[in-house]
Formats: sequence, C-alpha cells, structure tokens
Amino acid sequence: MLYVPGCNPRYLEKARTLHVDSLLLDLGQPILIDAKEISRKNVVQAIKQGGYGGREVVVRVNDLDSPWGRDDIKAVANIGADAILFPNIESRADLLECLEVLDAAGGKDLPVMVIIETPLAVLHAEEIASASDRIACLVIATSDLISELHARSTHERTALLTSLSLVVLAARAYDRAVIDGINSDLKDIAGFEYACRMGRDMGFDGKSLVHPSQLDYSNDAYTPKPSEVRWAKEVIEALTKANAAGRGTVLVNDKLVEHHHLAAARRLLHLSDMIEKLEQQL
Repeated sequence: MLYVPGCNPRYLEKARTLHVDSLLLDLGQPILIDAKEISRKNVVQAIKQGGYGGREVVVRVNDLDSPWGRDDIKAVANIGADAILFPNIESRADLLECLEVLDAAGGKDLPVMVIIETPLAVLHAEEIASASDRIACLVIATSDLISELHARSTHERTALLTSLSLVVLAARAYDRAVIDGINSDLKDIAGFEYACRMGRDMGFDGKSLVHPSQLDYSNDAYTPKPSEVRWAKEVIEALTKANAAGRGTVLVNDKLVEHHHLAAARRLLHLSDMIEKLEQQL
C-alpha cells in the first residue's frame, strides 16, 4: 500500500503506472497546512479522472476534529474511491463518529480503513476492530508509534513487537485485513526487506510504503513462492484423500498436516490467484 501525497499531481499521475496493489492518496498529516485545500482538489480530480486500473484507491482524510477532516470526507465520500482511511482512531466511539459523518456525506456503503498509531489505539485494537463490519483493514503506523513510545527504531523492531502482535490478533479475531507500517529510511534497503519478511511471518497481509523504490521488495516478500503454492496443493490433495479414508491427519513431506493446514493452504492458493489476476490488470 503506497502513500501518495495529494499535493503533488505528478505523483498522482505516476501512481497509475506503478506495480502496486493499493494507493493511499494522502490528505493527512504529512501535507502542509497551506497545501491542504489544493491536495483535496487534486485527489478528487484524480479519482474522478480514473485510470488506476485494478489498483485499490483509498483516501486518507484528516482527523475529524481538524479544520479539514469533515470537508475531506464530504469531498471524497461519493466520487468512486474504494475506501476511506481514518487516522487517529483510538476507540469504538471515534470510529462510529467518523462513520456517521461519512454516511451523512453520501458514503453509507463505503468500506473504511483505520490507522492504529498511538499506544491507546493499540490497547483498544480489539474494540476498534469489532466496531463495524465496514472495517476492511487496520493499518498500523509504526513510525508514529515509535515516537509515542519514546522508543528507538532498530533492525529487529524490538520496541514494536508487542504492538504488532496485538494489532494482528485484533484483526484476525474479527476477520479484518492488517497492514504493517512504513520504513522511512529509504537508504536502508536491508532493514526494509527484513521488516517486510518479518511482517509477513507475523501474519500481516502487506506493508505500507512511502516510496516506489520499496515496491519490489514488498511485493516479493508478500507474494507466495512457487514452492509454497506446490506445498499448498500437496496439502489439499493429501488431506482430502486422508479424510475420505477416515483419517484426520496425514504426513506430507514428513510434516504432520491436519484440518487447520487445509484452510491455510486454500487461503494461500486464493491469494496467489488474486495476485496473478491483479498483475494482469496493472
């Protein structure tokens, strides 16, 4: 998921050509105050113009209690965006208030995403994730969390491990997608690649990015490998045969496989198929 600043029309245009699953057209905190209004106009025009193919188009609005949040929501609620990303949500009440404003603006059926960016939001992640079935995704803002925790960024991401785990748990408990946070050091490619693979192994569905140069590494980490696809197919075939023969488990390449592996294998194949179809649309 690539953040694209709404203040730069050239970036909004370039995003139509990038090998990315989801575009987060940004009106929020990184946009300077003097550029807030023009950013909103740029994003509205870009979405109405279209041309993003199969890429998901999401708009990050400003905080509801900011001078721009409510006007952002009114402007983008009914123009064809795939979802709205709400920042600084710390409770169920926060989210429900945002949904009320979105509904009043004509976006009653629009899916929403939520940024988890403070310690309180992490501690309330379960409450937030359960607040509405319109929540498509939780996006954890790791850079903000590091600052809020008075912590330091390290290669091993030690300070973030508890927060990452709690948000993944909340997302999975309520069947929400969950996206890992950004890496802001564009020169630390090794650190970024490590973070991608670590997030994948922890259960994240993908990673949010701040620069197109990071796309290849994220795509590689989160795309199932041919060996994983073969393994999934072997698991499904072997366990299906075992179940038909009255057995609940089976060995596949010396590994014990049971029912929960079947669900995981089917999910991996579905993910692989989705990626293949998306690539054909880019």
